[in-house]
Amino acid sequence: MRLVFSLLLFSLINSASAQAGFDVFESSITEIQTALERGETTSTELVVQYLARIQAYDKQGPALNSIIRINPAALELAASLDAEREASAARSLLHGIPIVVKDNYNTVSMPTTGGSVALANFRPTINATQVDKLIAAGAIILAKTNLHEFAYGITTVSSLLGQTRNPYDIRRVPGGSSGGTGAAVAASFAAIGLGSDTCGSIRIPSAFNNLIGLRPSKGLSSIYGVMPLSHTQDVAGPLARSAEDLAIVLDIVKGYDPNDEATEVANAGDLPGFLDQLGSIDLNRLRIGKLSSYLERADSDVRGVIEAALEWYQQQGVEIVEVEIPELASLISGSGVIGHEFRVDLNQYLSAFMSQNVDSLADIVDLGLFHEAVRGVLTRSRGAELNEERYQTALATRMALRQAIETVFADNDLDAIVYPPIGQTQVFIGESQPGNNCSIAANAGLPALSMPAGFSDDGLPIGMELLGKFFDDPRLLAIAYPYERALQTRQAPSTTPALEAGLAPATTRVSLSFRRAGVDLDGGFEFDVLTNRLSFEVALGAGNAASVYAVTLVIEDESGAELAGPVVLNMLGPDTSRASGSYFMSQRFRQAFNEERVYLKVFASGLPPAGAMQPLR
Repeated sequence: MRLVFSLLLFSLINSASAQAGFDVFESSITEIQTALERGETTSTELVVQYLARIQAYDKQGPALNSIIRINPAALELAASLDAEREASAARSLLHGIPIVVKDNYNTVSMPTTGGSVALANFRPTINATQVDKLIAAGAIILAKTNLHEFAYGITTVSSLLGQTRNPYDIRRVPGGSSGGTGAAVAASFAAIGLGSDTCGSIRIPSAFNNLIGLRPSKGLSSIYGVMPLSHTQDVAGPLARSAEDLAIVLDIVKGYDPNDEATEVANAGDLPGFLDQLGSIDLNRLRIGKLSSYLERADSDVRGVIEAALEWYQQQGVEIVEVEIPELASLISGSGVIGHEFRVDLNQYLSAFMSQNVDSLADIVDLGLFHEAVRGVLTRSRGAELNEERYQTALATRMALRQAIETVFADNDLDAIVYPPIGQTQVFIGESQPGNNCSIAANAGLPALSMPAGFSDDGLPIGMELLGKFFDDPRLLAIAYPYERALQTRQAPSTTPALEAGLAPATTRVSLSFRRAGVDLDGGFEFDVLTNRLSFEVALGAGNAASVYAVTLVIEDESGAELAGPVVLNMLGPDTSRASGSYFMSQRFRQAFNEERVYLKVFASGLPPAGAMQPLR
C-alpha cells in the first residue's frame, strides 16, 4: 500500500510541478493565496507538494519524525475547495491552504492521540473549536503532528511516534511540547501549524525552530476540544514562519466560544485585530523592559543574540529599561496548578468525548501505555489527590503574580518586557532541556510572543520573548514585525531544502588524489545535505604510512588558502594508512563547503611544517 501511495504521489508531484511552477517551499500564506488567485497553482497541487516534502523529509533523509498521521481526505478536500473557488470566491486568506495540527486537538477526520499509544485510535465525534474555525475559513487539515506525550514536557518524545528531531540540527530536540508542529512548519510541511501552550509549548518550539509563536492572553481563543493538561493555564494557537502568517491565523481562531467559559472576556466588545495592527507601531514611542536577571542566567549564545536584538531596537529609537519583578521566583513557585488539575482534567476530557480505549489516567499508568520520558509526571499525577486549600492558594498567588507584573508595566510605562523564552540552546536528543522561562506568562495568564532573534555560533535558532499586558496581544506582534522585516530573521533549515522535480537533492560525492613530495593519497567524500553528514574514506599508498603523520580538513580563512584556519577534522593520524568515518558539518563548515573553501591538508616529513593543501572540491 505504501509503495502504491509513493508511486501515485511521485506521479502527482511531477504533474503538479509541470502545471504550476509554484513551489510551496518557504511560501507565505499571502504568496500562496496570490498564486491560487492567479491560477499558478491549485489547492490540489499544494497538497501534493506538501505531501511530497513530508515523504522526502519526515521519515527519510533527516527523518524529522514530526507527522503522526496524514489526513486521508486531504486531496478530496483540496479538489472541493478548488471547485468552490472556481464557482464563487475564496472564503478567506486561508481558503485551500494546507495546515498541520498538533495531535491534542480533536479532529473528526483523524484520531486524536496526545502522542500516546493509549489513545492511538481515539476518535472524538467533534472537532476542536479552533479546528472548526479554520475549516470554516477554507483551510485544509493536512496532518496531525507529534508532541511531547500528553503535552507534558518540552523535548517532544511520545510512545506513539517516538522522538521528533530538530531540522536545524537533527541530533537535537525541537523543543516542546508542540515540537512536531514546530519542526513541520520549519520544514515547510504546511503553510502554518497549530500548537498549544501550557508552559512554553508554543514559545519553546518557536524559539528552537526559527518560528514566531504567540501564547495568547487566556481567553482570547478557545481551548474547547484540545486535550487538557491544565484547563486554567492551557491556551492554543498557531506557530508560523512570519508575523504576517501568524496574524492571519490568529484573526481567524480568536473569539468567544460558549463551550469555553474563559473566552467570556472575548465577548465583552471588539477584539483586537492582528493583521490590521501589524504595521502600526512607531518605534520611537516604545519603552521595552529588559528582565535582566533572566538574561544574566541564560547561556552566552542566547544572551548575546538577545542583547544584539535589543541594541537594534534601541538604534531605532526604542527606549530600553532594565526591570525586575519583585518576588518573582516565589510568586511563580507558588502559582503552579498543573499538578492540581491534570488528572482531573484528563479524566473529564476522556469521559466527555467518550474514549473507548481507556477511561482514566489511572488506566494509562497502570497499563504502562506511555513513554518512559513521561513516567515521572504521569505517575505523580495518577496518585495526586486534589488539595482544595492548596489549589485555591495557588490560584490566588497567580493573581498576585499578575498584579506584580502589571505594576512593573505601569510604573515603568512599558509596552513589553523582554527575556529569553528558554535560556539554553537545544540539547542533544536524550538529554534534559534546561532553561525554561515559561511560567511568567503561563501562570499570570498574560500574552507572550516568541520571535526569532538570531542564531548561535553553531547555527542554532534563538528566540526572544515579549511579555505583554492582558489582551495586548496584537501589539506584541506589531513590535516584532519591523525586526523581522529589517533583519530577515527567517532562515530555512538546510536539512529540508526545496525539492527538485519532487525529489530531495542527491548526495554530493567528491573524489581526489593527492600526489606531492612522495605522498600518495586517495580520498572519497560524500556530503549528505539532508543530514549534514560528511562521510569520508582516505587511504595512503604503500610505504607512505611512516612519513605521513596527519591528514586533515581545514577551512580557508578570509585571507586566502595559504593561511587556512585550524584543523576541523582529523582523518588520519601517525602510522595509519587507511581510515573512514563521518562528521557532522556545522553551519560554518556547510557554508565553507558550498563555497568551496574546504581543503585537504596533509602533514608529512617531506612536506613543509605547515603542511600542504588541496581543495576538497
